[in-house]
Amino acid sequence: MTWREYHEATKHTVESLRRAPHSLDWANMPNPFRHYEGVPVLDLPADPPAPEVPALEVLRGASGPTPACEGATFLSQLLFYSAAISASKCVSSTGYRYALRVNPSSGNLHPTEFHFRARCVREWPDGLYHYRPSTHMAEQRALGDVEIKSGGSSAPLVFVLTSITWREAWKYGDRAYRYCLHDIGHAWQALDLAARAIGCDSLAIGHFPDDEVAQRCRLSDDEAPMLLVELRGTSIPLGKSNVGETVWYGGQANQLSAEKTAYAWIDRIHAATRLSNFARRGISVAAPTPTGCGEIKLPPPAGSRRTFGEVARLRRSALDFRGGMQSMSLTQLSAILAAASRPFSADFAGTPFIQLYLYPHRVEGLKPGAYRHWPESAELEQIKDGDQRVVAAGLSLGQELAGNACVAFSMIGDLDRAAAAHGDRGYRYVHFEAGAIGHRLYLAAEALGLGATGIGAFYDEEVHRYLKLPPQEQVVYHFAIGYPVTDVRVRG
Repeated sequence: MTWREYHEATKHTVESLRRAPHSLDWANMPNPFRHYEGVPVLDLPADPPAPEVPALEVLRGASGPTPACEGATFLSQLLFYSAAISASKCVSSTGYRYALRVNPSSGNLHPTEFHFRARCVREWPDGLYHYRPSTHMAEQRALGDVEIKSGGSSAPLVFVLTSITWREAWKYGDRAYRYCLHDIGHAWQALDLAARAIGCDSLAIGHFPDDEVAQRCRLSDDEAPMLLVELRGTSIPLGKSNVGETVWYGGQANQLSAEKTAYAWIDRIHAATRLSNFARRGISVAAPTPTGCGEIKLPPPAGSRRTFGEVARLRRSALDFRGGMQSMSLTQLSAILAAASRPFSADFAGTPFIQLYLYPHRVEGLKPGAYRHWPESAELEQIKDGDQRVVAAGLSLGQELAGNACVAFSMIGDLDRAAAAHGDRGYRYVHFEAGAIGHRLYLAAEALGLGATGIGAFYDEEVHRYLKLPPQEQVVYHFAIGYPVTDVRVRG
């Protein structure tokens, strides 16, 4: 099977939604937290220092100051602002509380797990760890020198971001693989930006042999490695290596639900996008030279002094937006688009695969319509005129929040070019990039006093026809930004 077959098979249409009604088996809902039984657990200091650098400066590429701390505090700070629990919601009818996290997830189901290899981190044992967000602790799965992949890495910290697809498939069926890829993109940027806010550089590695990494990390059968992220920089507190004989604690992964339903399309697309070895490396396929431009030049971006620490912890996924007359400014939109357009540090990120289209409903100084963003010149090209609120909501599976927002987005991926460069593996990379852009949109919106939400469900072909896209381009993610309706269930 190829990525194209999976993508076509999981497109939403009115007919497909009628044909495949899905009821949720709440008694079998997967546990959103993984833990390992029978391993040492290391404390991460509570309430680590908050990164004080302004969030918009981090999004524009600036690094925060180097913290003076030991390894445990550094790791606590990094994870507290990239992967930890940030709040909870209370269901008034039952009193049940469930957790919200710094890194967003489709349906708050959190298929992504954070593992990391530490080496020569001061006052922290070399070894392999799993982050336990439920208690903000690190589970020590191995002590000593653990290589993540052939060839190794000199980075003192290497994160392995994994997916447990069953967590998403429980609710979303075969289309869930797309959402798992988005979530990896969100988690990648949450980690990358938190690292930058405390003075680190990161490099994401998507090209690795899947089975080898899974075996080296001794992952459970329900969990698959998706992305490696290496961290370097003078802000990482380094000490002497304490490498000795590697001791594996392993641990027993907890069972997430009583039963697991198999989804054939997910199994097929994951197999199609796996790399068994390094036989196929990504090749350079140049992006088409931009031949258009926009008639609307974006103004200088708005500023904000809100700190990264505050913004990262307060980010939420809006349930809906306040409609009416309240608008955002064009300078705010300019800042959001500038943040979304910065290059990524990854072995698959030579040229962007994602093109942004937007539907501004209430942006001061910009007429309602549909627009294409030209990041090279910071310009907008109007491709449709008139109020798009009903259209944006309709294309997003009738979700009113896409029409109530101040601006909605369609992220369009050049899937053919990604496949030409990386084979079927490129399908992952396009969705990683979309999720990463989404996370930047979240943080930029929050920094500017707005709210945001990702929208993974849309009528694929209708979006394609409405925007008159060429055949090689496909919609892969929707997004919305505006003034969020207050969710009284949230407890900080």
